[in-house]
Amino acid sequence: MRISPVVPARVGAIAGAVALLAVPLAGQAHAATAKVTQDRLTPGSMTAGTAATAGLTVHSGSCFTAKTLGVGVRDSAGDNLDFPGSADNVRICPAGVSITTGSRTLAAGSYTEFGFWQDSAGAWHNLPSQQLTVASATAPAAPPTSGPTASGSPIPGQSLIWSEEFNSPISYGSRWIGDTTTAFQYGNHNPDDNKLDWLSDSAVSVAGGVATFTATPSGNTLENGKQAWTTGLLTTEGSTQGFQVRTGEYVETRVQLPTATGAWPALWTWKNGNGEIDTFEYHPDNPNLLELTNHVNPAQDYYTDANAVAPGKWVTIGTYYGANSVDWYVNGAEVYSDGTGVGANWSAYLILSLSVSAGEYHPAPTGTAPITFAADYVRVYG
Repeated sequence: MRISPVVPARVGAIAGAVALLAVPLAGQAHAATAKVTQDRLTPGSMTAGTAATAGLTVHSGSCFTAKTLGVGVRDSAGDNLDFPGSADNVRICPAGVSITTGSRTLAAGSYTEFGFWQDSAGAWHNLPSQQLTVASATAPAAPPTSGPTASGSPIPGQSLIWSEEFNSPISYGSRWIGDTTTAFQYGNHNPDDNKLDWLSDSAVSVAGGVATFTATPSGNTLENGKQAWTTGLLTTEGSTQGFQVRTGEYVETRVQLPTATGAWPALWTWKNGNGEIDTFEYHPDNPNLLELTNHVNPAQDYYTDANAVAPGKWVTIGTYYGANSVDWYVNGAEVYSDGTGVGANWSAYLILSLSVSAGEYHPAPTGTAPITFAADYVRVYG
């Protein structure tokens, strides 16, 4: 449900300023009885100078009408920089309601972002806050491609059949989906897989031909009681194109491995509860190791190379989906062949993601600083 913004930016800014005070006024019954729960707040990240809207989803224990519902922003000095276009006279019920604000730009830095609402008596109420990270418009510098992968697939006779070069904003809907996947138990989060992820389209930004995935602490709480982290995932599943990789094809990506504790990036596949081939998984606590896994016909290798694999290093990683053997390549050289393959009729959707470890197998984040991961391209040959 989308509610069109009806309040001018000037009013939205005043609302946010008052909301920060959250001073209860006498005789306001709704302030004492209404319970509003914030289910989703976006964005979790922005790029300096690039306009973005905010999204807010809430629900209540029983239906009532809020005079105003909006999204506030506060900078480190305590000044209010709210998203314009708060919504008036919003009916909030147990089934929930969503609004999308007007757009605004922010300077690079870290901000506090929160939803707010106004009850029928005029009192303002703040909802849980989260960190809003606004990154510099300058993307990580990607070194020139060199070596065998510069001219295409290492598999003889193949040509490029699909690619994402990240030269323009993410094409959500037609090419990628960023806020849900059937690989996650709850669609947009998946605590039972030792992940703190809470997916949001806003957690992936593009500049200079590079996609940057940014994970930040979320205002959402997972079913196991742990605080979620808003983070990014791109999947072809559910998109209009619905692109799938198939037996006999080769996929390749070039990524900058993350440095922060808790980071868990991966390029992988998924379809109908199965079909998973991990081109790579990486954890900075194993700084020189890539996890290469075939979950279709189980096989795995822990590939270690201190020269090619290290936190902050750019590396090219590829997978050939052979019927009888899945083969992995690092910087154009074959490093592992599993001898099991995917079978003759295998197909699956692509997923490029930055997950956040919950601490069971690899350390969870040690603080609240943003976690980033960058990708230069994803290419498929056949």
